[in-house]
Amino acid sequence: MPDETTGHLTPEEFRRHGHAAIDWIADYWASLEDLPVRAQVAPGDVRRLLPAAAPEEGEPFDALLADLDRVVVPGLTHWQHPRFFAYFPANSSPAAILGDLLSSGIGAQGMIWATSPAVTEVEQVVLDWLADALGLPAAFRSDGPGGGVVQDTASTATFTALLAALHRASGGQVRRHGVGAGGWRVYGSTEAHSSLVKAAMMAGLGEDAVRTVAVDPATQAMDVAALGAAIREDVAAGLRPVMVHVASGSTSTGAMDDIGAVAEAVREHGTWVHVDAAWAGVAAVCPEHREHLAGLEAADSFVTNPHKWLLTTFDCSTFWVRDRAALTGAMSILPEYLRNAATESGEVVDYRDWHPQLGRRFRALKLWAVLRTYGLSGLRSHVRSGIALAQHVADLVAADDRFEMVTEPALSLVVFRLRAGDEQTLAAMEAVNASGEAYLSHTTVAGRAAIRLAVGSWRTTQADVDRTWRALQEAASAQG
Repeated sequence: MPDETTGHLTPEEFRRHGHAAIDWIADYWASLEDLPVRAQVAPGDVRRLLPAAAPEEGEPFDALLADLDRVVVPGLTHWQHPRFFAYFPANSSPAAILGDLLSSGIGAQGMIWATSPAVTEVEQVVLDWLADALGLPAAFRSDGPGGGVVQDTASTATFTALLAALHRASGGQVRRHGVGAGGWRVYGSTEAHSSLVKAAMMAGLGEDAVRTVAVDPATQAMDVAALGAAIREDVAAGLRPVMVHVASGSTSTGAMDDIGAVAEAVREHGTWVHVDAAWAGVAAVCPEHREHLAGLEAADSFVTNPHKWLLTTFDCSTFWVRDRAALTGAMSILPEYLRNAATESGEVVDYRDWHPQLGRRFRALKLWAVLRTYGLSGLRSHVRSGIALAQHVADLVAADDRFEMVTEPALSLVVFRLRAGDEQTLAAMEAVNASGEAYLSHTTVAGRAAIRLAVGSWRTTQADVDRTWRALQEAASAQG
């Protein structure tokens, strides 16, 4: 029991319950194979198992662990399940979990260098390591004009990029006077992530400031000629093209925009080029899978999420800028209570100036744990395995006349459908999901429904892919 007067665990109790928590996680992983992938509860089921008010007196930690099994696990969709193929993976590998635990135990607040120098400097080095591993341009390193920072998600990175773009385009006027009304334009393809519109809303531009650009029907990549035409039309109307969002592995189909061509199309207007490679960017740890990042040297910012495919527990989104002056110029505020000699010297980085939040966790520690524990060779092996399994799925689709590919496989993402039509496609997918056998998600491409199967879990094997495919075939047969 915790101390009756303070509620704190003694060191001995903490050690014992800590071991029990690790044991619970290990047992949970061991049980995943036998659990339905998607939660099998109705709205309100979990809530009804919980008391209406917090306990007046402290309870044993063992009681909480017991309620994980009784209350929480039945209401979970198991993102770490080997047959979770929906959305994109959200890997939580053993090394990352331990790194996150250490970060929580340290409990440092890394808002400025002075509040914990190691939090800042480890993050700088780890982001440089990852930049080198991905083959990013040298300008993105911390010893160049730019640098990297760990954000919570790619959505925050896109918002941050837009604020920096507005600062640069306005010569700092937006920071002082606001965005004004109707003068700015942001561009993204029909495949662009929804966070682009949300970023425009949060920046005060409004969703109407986002102009959607058509895509090539075959590749779903942005039509660069259409982008150029849209910009010329907007400039003629007195609008200012402030940022273009480049999808390098879109959520819907894994579409890859041509970074270099997009950058060239907006170059004369000084438009900020933001490359969103949230899922696909980490594939560049494999030199043979860097073609989708060609032209990145012309981009102003780049984001990818190790918390998707690179074995790092959520949240860990790595964001780089080519020139940090616009970023810190847009974000920096220095109240008196944060003033200190190190900041005043100009010799350190204060990461509070690199994102909207002031406070920040030691997120780099779990990424450091992953990079050191797996090594680059281990990470390459993991990525290559996912791509190989996706190709296996594509081969299974090709071998069954009832199915057809919608787009070419994009790294570890396969998009396909039943030839019979949208209703049959969605019904087959939902039958598999409802059974708990696997979990898939859907999209629409050119107005037609399609199934997305995204490989990437560190637990997934070919046997899991084959088992899921058999379930889909049975569901397709049931459709007639």
